[in-house]
Amino acid sequence: MNIIKDIKKIPGRSGLYYKNLVTNEVLAYNETEEFHPASMIKLPVFMAISKMVAEGKARWNDKIKITYDVRVPSCGAFNAFTDEPVVDVKTLCNLMITISDNTAANVLISHFGIDRLNGEFAATGLEKTHLERLFYDDEMQAKGFNNKAVPAELGGLLEKLHRKTFVNEKVSDEVLAVLYDQQDKCYIPEWFEDECPVANKTGGARGILGDEALVQTDKPFVLVMMFNETVTPEAAEFMRHAGKQLYLSNTSR
Repeated sequence: MNIIKDIKKIPGRSGLYYKNLVTNEVLAYNETEEFHPASMIKLPVFMAISKMVAEGKARWNDKIKITYDVRVPSCGAFNAFTDEPVVDVKTLCNLMITISDNTAANVLISHFGIDRLNGEFAATGLEKTHLERLFYDDEMQAKGFNNKAVPAELGGLLEKLHRKTFVNEKVSDEVLAVLYDQQDKCYIPEWFEDECPVANKTGGARGILGDEALVQTDKPFVLVMMFNETVTPEAAEFMRHAGKQLYLSNTSR
């Protein structure tokens, strides 16, 4: 498999960023282009909130009531609740990442504010990755507002977590602990997820698919792949093959 040659065959727009965190070897394609990230944007949201908490600008134990009117479809647990639970910020972050809860994501984005979160994104070195709207905000989407993310920037966040330089070692480890519990391992790590720890966050919507992963094998690496206007089964299969190939090339056993 020639990864760069083969990714160009996938329908639609595609981007890839790979970095070996031992040798610093980079493999990239459209790595600085903006893509619609779907739920992949939840990683920088979680990291921005973690940074604010560490700096005393926010608190994990702040409570938010999850009212019926803020609940949105698809991934998550809150639509199963028969009441309006009061949930703290840390629990919402855990749900946003581990089961990709869209309601949790929207509540957090609304609580902290798009402008404030984008400011924290910039403070962590993100230049193009940013929020423009909530999940399932059809009105804003119809006006052309869409969240954006860049493969190389997402890969840079994962590298900071690996090197324990995101805020500090404690915060980096806390973020990674949640990412390791993320339940969707269907793309990059599917064919080797039982072989080594993988911290990843997927994203998908109609015509959109992607995954961002830190793979802790013998030679750890980050791998981010994003597809827009694509045929999602083809993109998914490519990610599995590319992930397995790069895992094997960085694993001695």
